[in-house]
Amino acid sequence: MGYTYAILGSGMQGTASAYDLARFGNADRILMGDVSLAQAETNAHRINCLVGKAICEAFQVDALKEHDLAKFLEPVDVVLSCVPYWMHPRVAPVAIHTATSMVDMGGDTEVTLETMKLDDAAKAAKVCVVPDTGLAPGLVNSLATHLMSLLDETLDIYLYCGGLPQHPKPPLNYKLVFNIEGLVAEYTDPAFAIRDWKIARPDSLTDLESIDWPGLGKMEAFVTSGGTSTAPYTFEGKVRTYEYKTIRFPGHCERMRMFSDFGFWSMEPIEVEGCKVRPRELFHKVMADALRDDEDQDQILVRAVASGKKDGADSTLVIEIHDKQDEATGFSAMERMTGFPTSIVAIEIAEGNVSHGCVRYELAVPGTTVVERLKERGIQIREYSK
Repeated sequence: MGYTYAILGSGMQGTASAYDLARFGNADRILMGDVSLAQAETNAHRINCLVGKAICEAFQVDALKEHDLAKFLEPVDVVLSCVPYWMHPRVAPVAIHTATSMVDMGGDTEVTLETMKLDDAAKAAKVCVVPDTGLAPGLVNSLATHLMSLLDETLDIYLYCGGLPQHPKPPLNYKLVFNIEGLVAEYTDPAFAIRDWKIARPDSLTDLESIDWPGLGKMEAFVTSGGTSTAPYTFEGKVRTYEYKTIRFPGHCERMRMFSDFGFWSMEPIEVEGCKVRPRELFHKVMADALRDDEDQDQILVRAVASGKKDGADSTLVIEIHDKQDEATGFSAMERMTGFPTSIVAIEIAEGNVSHGCVRYELAVPGTTVVERLKERGIQIREYSK
């Protein structure tokens, strides 16, 4: 007897998750829900063609209409919430009400903390709710806990991740590979980190550093929000450092600071020829299309560095992933590296391997399990000591 999964938000990453569930999730049915029935139908058909069986079914569903969402979720074992990050706390109570376990792709720690407040209700309903299961937050934290399990004592964790074009074009050398609202939120909100054993809130677009990446040379990395998820709360007092930075081609951070410094991301309305507009919303509208490049393919860089003690000696361990768009399926690197980790956690929940309640991502599934599952999917992972 297999499981019934649901994808809520059947766009890019959600479709990659559905593909992974169809291949590895022991799925009887995968319900592809979206506010756009046409999008759900297109992507359900795509998955069915890729896996050679009619496993995905398309549904029109508005995530913000509780009655419609509840009806959609009634037959579902685990729902994957792939809608914009701010919707997840609206979806979770409905999932709990229908006794449906849930994972979400997260993106904002403050929003995740709202979802975590539903812990008692989730336990009472005997369901699992695991937020922030995508790439960053998500996979990067699995790489961290994997390395931590290999050390006897962990002192410092440094996480890096970047979604980038394979052929960068100036002046920003960037290709938008996910929602523009999420990107700007990463660049504007304070981050969550651990510094000197305590939770810290460093500003985004700060602490710029140069890093080397095999095959690409010099890159840059800087603080952005969201990537650590709830891990700083879990590991406060247990590790000295736990930080996350975004990787970009050199010069990107300085150019993005310009938009911030000159008010392009302000939410305070301004008047333009008699019309009230919010600069950030205008930026979203203009830049969403400008930063997309359908002619270029993307690549994902992920690195975790853990320093501490092993057998009484100082030890520094590194794990890296460099993924590129998959020619066979057409899935981008961002779709794979967000969608696959999300489906891996959903499968672990369906198989009864995650405790009931609202479970912090870094405590839900062992990092080593996620690493092993990715290897089973053919993801190339490099581990070494420094």
